[in-house]
Amino acid sequence: MIQHIKKSFSYMRRSPFQALAAISVLAMAFFVTTLLIVVMYSSEQILRYFETRPQVIAFIKDEAGDTEIEALKSKLENDSRVKSVAFVTKEEALGIYEKSTADNPLLKELVSPSIFPASIEFSVVDLNFVQDVIGEVAKEEIVQSVDFTANIGGSGELGNAIERLKKITFYVRVAGLVVVSAMLLTSFLVLAVVIGMRMIVRRPEVENLSLIGATGWFIRAPIVFEAINYAVIGVFTGWLMASVMIMYATPYVLTYFGEIQVFPKESAMFFAFLGIILGMELVVGIIISLLGSVVAVSRSLRMVK
Repeated sequence: MIQHIKKSFSYMRRSPFQALAAISVLAMAFFVTTLLIVVMYSSEQILRYFETRPQVIAFIKDEAGDTEIEALKSKLENDSRVKSVAFVTKEEALGIYEKSTADNPLLKELVSPSIFPASIEFSVVDLNFVQDVIGEVAKEEIVQSVDFTANIGGSGELGNAIERLKKITFYVRVAGLVVVSAMLLTSFLVLAVVIGMRMIVRRPEVENLSLIGATGWFIRAPIVFEAINYAVIGVFTGWLMASVMIMYATPYVLTYFGEIQVFPKESAMFFAFLGIILGMELVVGIIISLLGSVVAVSRSLRMVK
């Protein structure tokens, strides 16, 4: 095997421009693939963030008793669709108001705790559950009204906001998969063409090896390893270029998105994330190289026979 690997590198040195063309196409394909994988991952993180972001607020009627409030709170806590539940008293609501209007002291003098209703705030594990949960909570006798902390309109507009967010994420995924598939197909075709050209150059050698009884693997092996060399070098080059760009942009991206973890914030997790992408791309690149080389070599051997 070592002999075949050494021979594959010698083939690359004999045709440097063909090798450069194959590596360049693969590098560009996996450069774009890496960026698209990161974009799809980030869009998924953004979707997950906003899936639980709309904090639902159920305002409680003034005449509601502590027992009734506690019963509703317990009911929500035991609901598998609900992520977190918190009860906010009138005084706590006033404190939140004063904190948000700290820049305007006059506003504090115009209000008292009595004008703020108590409320139960909760979020859901998935946006698909929001409307059902809101409908159930709104039917409770002690609930005066239901609103949201996020600025997405009333319950009638919530469904549209959810659908828009999901559609954007869906389109990002589909567009990413289409582009990646097109790039990988191009890489496969370029590899098949380059390997086919290499086999044309080697036809006299292949004919002689066939005449003396060389096995198919002995003939194919150097070409197959050559294609794998193209794939490994191209994948690593494309991944490295994309990773450098991502690492350069990460501080700005994290600052822009704030608390939304579009990338893993811990260094170890971030590099592990990039390492997983590299591993997956190497597997895909090697599969493409194997398919391209096997197709090209098999076709050439049939022509020799």
